[in-house]
Amino acid sequence: MGKKVVVLPCSGIGKAYGEIGRQAVYDLAEDLKPEDVKTACLARLMIDDPETKAMVKDNFVITVDGCGMDCARKNVEAAGKQVDSSLRVVEAFKKHRDLKPQGVLELGEPGFKLAHILAERLSEEVDCVMKK
Repeated sequence: MGKKVVVLPCSGIGKAYGEIGRQAVYDLAEDLKPEDVKTACLARLMIDDPETKAMVKDNFVITVDGCGMDCARKNVEAAGKQVDSSLRVVEAFKKHRDLKPQGVLELGEPGFKLAHILAERLSEEVDCVMKK
């Protein structure tokens, strides 16, 4: 069995961009690239969960961060793995400023559209990473 791409979104609890990142990763893993992509809760990596650490270590990794703090990327690197790619939700928003999420608890149609656009961008990134 070949390597998969582990896509880890930031936790970003209480932040619209964090929620958009998570929704994009779910869209990617469940609908766009289910055969190529796995995901996990970033907190499991942060608490040194052996299964999550092994999954990250043994596969390609893309992180999705909601803000410039890059918590997902930094936590993967702290676990001893260099990320193969890292994206920020805010970069997708800059290209689609008309898709402002309604709020954190309810993204609304614009927020979900932005999540899907990000999922499609992630799908392209998965293809690039897997060609390495």
